[in-house]
Amino acid sequence: MQNEYEIKKLMCDIGKRVYDRGMVAANDGNFSVKLNDHEFLCTPTGVSKGFMTPEYICKVDENGELIQANKGFKPSSEIKMHMRVYKMRPDVGSVVHAHPLYATAFAIAGIPLTQPIMPEAIISLGCVPIAEYGTPSTDEIPDNLEKYLPYFDAVLLENHGALTWSTDLLAAYHKMESVEFYANLLYKSKMLGGPKEFDEKNIEKLYAIRRKFGMPGKHPASVCLNQGSANCHTCGGNCGEDFRQFPGYQYDFVGKKSADAPANKDMSANGKTVDEKMVSDITKKVLAQLDSNK
Repeated sequence: MQNEYEIKKLMCDIGKRVYDRGMVAANDGNFSVKLNDHEFLCTPTGVSKGFMTPEYICKVDENGELIQANKGFKPSSEIKMHMRVYKMRPDVGSVVHAHPLYATAFAIAGIPLTQPIMPEAIISLGCVPIAEYGTPSTDEIPDNLEKYLPYFDAVLLENHGALTWSTDLLAAYHKMESVEFYANLLYKSKMLGGPKEFDEKNIEKLYAIRRKFGMPGKHPASVCLNQGSANCHTCGGNCGEDFRQFPGYQYDFVGKKSADAPANKDMSANGKTVDEKMVSDITKKVLAQLDSNK
């Protein structure tokens, strides 16, 4: 288990990665790590995340109030956003906020990342909605973010940037990379005439793999089981008035299940048994693809 100093060093390393990849400019961005229920490390306000050293890192409590900081450093002005994530998601150990170019462009255009175009994004990321705009450093952002937290592991912040969270800092950062890579590919495929999306059958296969992996976090494959044969990438807003609605797409995020929804994780969302050999073959292919991208 990492000690506090090692976590601070990792935060500086991630800060440099975020800066070097052009996911932030100047002093933009912020991220945090949960030490325990009452102590959190966070990046300081007003400094470039690409040039931090461990003494830059601040410590706050669960309310975002300062516990410790070296002279000249103050916690991120957007720490309220991070604290709301931790409050709503006890499984989360780290939160990352950045302004990756393509993902932020989608956030500014008001386009959620919901199109099923690549296996890795569907399996590991799921859909990425847009949380309504809020003034930075105020309660507006966490208030607008709150309704998305139980159902997603990443959101776009309208006219602002992107926010990801996961079990630890590295995992939360990797989700940010995945969001930007997904947005980049989606943008470029639109420039080439529009992406070719997976059909419902192929999405179901990928959802089955997700369930079989038992991956942490929230995801449509395990959170949402819609009526009939629709799933969170293909339902098209036909879930009925009882279902919670989000910008760009409407799913059953209330936890309701249709009469034929599967109780067994090895069954697909339309109640049909998944072929084990098929899942095994696809799993091997996806793992090989993931390894080749490392």
